[in-house]
Amino acid sequence: LEILVTILNENDNSPVFAQPNLSRDVPEDTKVDTAIVAREELSAADADLDTIYYELTTTVQDTDAYFAIRGLNNPEIYLRKALDYDKFNSTTLLLYARDRPVTSSDHTNTATATVTIIIKQSDTRAPWFLPCNYLHNDSSVCISSPYSGRVNISEMSADPLLLEPGPIYAVDPDYTISDRIVYSVVGGNTDEVFSVDADTGNLTMNKIVTSPDSFLLQVMATQASNVRKYSIATVEIKVINRSDYPPYFEKGVYNGTVFVGLPPKSFVYQAGDPSTPLVITAMDKDFPDV
Repeated sequence: LEILVTILNENDNSPVFAQPNLSRDVPEDTKVDTAIVAREELSAADADLDTIYYELTTTVQDTDAYFAIRGLNNPEIYLRKALDYDKFNSTTLLLYARDRPVTSSDHTNTATATVTIIIKQSDTRAPWFLPCNYLHNDSSVCISSPYSGRVNISEMSADPLLLEPGPIYAVDPDYTISDRIVYSVVGGNTDEVFSVDADTGNLTMNKIVTSPDSFLLQVMATQASNVRKYSIATVEIKVINRSDYPPYFEKGVYNGTVFVGLPPKSFVYQAGDPSTPLVITAMDKDFPDV
């Protein structure tokens, strides 16, 4: 008697990842659709020789749209959406390997691999002049105001010029890189009257100003390691006559008279002289002929 025995494969083995814990550093400027973790590193093995079905999730809120797998049976992880270091700089992905489809009612064995993603800030932005204000509360864009200052005509100042709203200063907004900033005057510097310190941004005079015309300087801030990353700020320097004395009023007290019933914008007259409008005048010793 010949007896044929057929061994039926029992689903008694769970899928196994060769590396259940992985970590990847991903540059912020990585292009969309780039593979982050290769299929070979993430494929699970099953001693039952079952087809493996994969699913990818994330443990960090609002980061699920950035990474995905190529397909239900292809666990390669790729970048699906452009990264922004200011929004998040790390996330943890969970890759599930099942030996049955998710919708199956059969007994299913599952394995889990953890993939830690560390976002590395890239040199993506040009320097920011400070102070600046975020545009629409977006911390990736900061708008600065022009600088302004004054110099006296025909006078030489050896000290750095005082500017508003503050000294010339720029930073690398990619703060984990924080490249050194180099300053230079690239426009508006008629007769080379001014110069800027390449390291500090301090603006000083090279010679006296003989004309009352204002200067509208263009100051460039460049990253030391990448001259293509630069920003331009305007600096308005007004030329004024020297002022040693504050203005003063001719009188300490002025007395006037008004009449009941007069319409708005009617004159106020001098007290004791109702025919002469009250005039308040100030003088300045720096301008005796004005």
